[in-house]
Amino acid sequence: MFQVPRGTRDFTSDEMYIRDYVEKNMKETFASFGYVQIQTPTFENLELFTAKSGGSIIDEIYDFSDKGGRQLALRPELTAPVIRFYVEKMQMEPKPLKLFYFGNCFRYDRPQKGRYREFKQAGCELIGTDKPEAYAELIALAYNLLRNVGLKNIVLNIGNLTLINIIFKKFCLTKKCIDYILPLIDKSMFEDVRVVLNEEGIKKEDSEVILELLQTSDINKIKKYTKDDESAIKEIQNLNSIINFLENSFKITSYKIKMSIVRGLEYYKGLVFEIDAPVLGAEKQICGGGVYDLVGLFGGRDTPTSGFAVGFDRTIIALEAKEFEFKKQKVDVYIIPINEEMIEKSFEIAQKLRMQGVITEVDLLRRGIGKSLKHASSKNTKKAIIIGPDELNKDSVTLRDMQTGEQNLVKLSDIIIKIKDS
Repeated sequence: MFQVPRGTRDFTSDEMYIRDYVEKNMKETFASFGYVQIQTPTFENLELFTAKSGGSIIDEIYDFSDKGGRQLALRPELTAPVIRFYVEKMQMEPKPLKLFYFGNCFRYDRPQKGRYREFKQAGCELIGTDKPEAYAELIALAYNLLRNVGLKNIVLNIGNLTLINIIFKKFCLTKKCIDYILPLIDKSMFEDVRVVLNEEGIKKEDSEVILELLQTSDINKIKKYTKDDESAIKEIQNLNSIINFLENSFKITSYKIKMSIVRGLEYYKGLVFEIDAPVLGAEKQICGGGVYDLVGLFGGRDTPTSGFAVGFDRTIIALEAKEFEFKKQKVDVYIIPINEEMIEKSFEIAQKLRMQGVITEVDLLRRGIGKSLKHASSKNTKKAIIIGPDELNKDSVTLRDMQTGEQNLVKLSDIIIKIKDS
């Protein structure tokens, strides 16, 4: 017997109904912020992802050679393909460009709850502006995207990679040391960071300052240790402007400054942010984004770029963990022909109802009224139409309310009105 490959899943109709609901809701939020949808191929040239991705991503790529000997890869993420698309075809478009997308991604990772080898990602890219109000709006979009879909208990964390790098430079950390401690910082393993810093010969008092700054939520502390660096002063000013816009224009006051945010991809710089759903426990991050630099690397003219990605599957798991009540799938009308002679008329009526936007099914097993009504009830059907020769002789059908059991004889000419009014 064949089984689904490890790290992948099949989805039932109920699960797909929920996924469609979440995607539709997210699309509406993206559109409300002026974003438009695009789509890129499922596989790309391998070099697109190896050019500037971190080692952990490269190790997880599903890559292969096609029949022409080209080195290709199933996309592990969607930012690089979108920027490749932009450089190739959209550079002359008026700025800023606001692009959003949904797509399956693939990583050879250890399967666990909320983490699969094939997973769906939602996200967006903002191309052509680096103003603080633009970044504030981007964060607000991510925040509202998750709130609107039904997640009320979420935690917004905001950081800045430029400030982190300035701190590392100030205390003379080598690139080798930085590369080693970044994954530890990302996992909040600060005691391990302390050990590495000591092994690298960093003074104890300097190590303590670095660890304090990595864990602080006080911008003034960072300002104190970076006040002699012009780029740091500028970054802090921009960060304060972004926060002011978030609080005053978008009314988002629940957030935390978190300097230990380090993105898994090496092309991020400056502003970074994450959104967590505490209900998920250890694997709580469901959104991550920030400012990055890829356009020049891909051969385009340098322009500001930023964006974020949302873990689509984790969002659904978080909603289910909070026992969010999704609307149930429903059938508006279930048509039951009494005998074979009524089948043709049943489908004629069904087609008229469908053309009016009424979700309609016809019994396809000729199972009789009792079993058909039971089946209709199991499908959360609102109304049943029973078609028999006696009713048709009167140009009518029997319309049954599946909730109350009430039945009435209804003229064929009045069916649509009766159903839509109920």
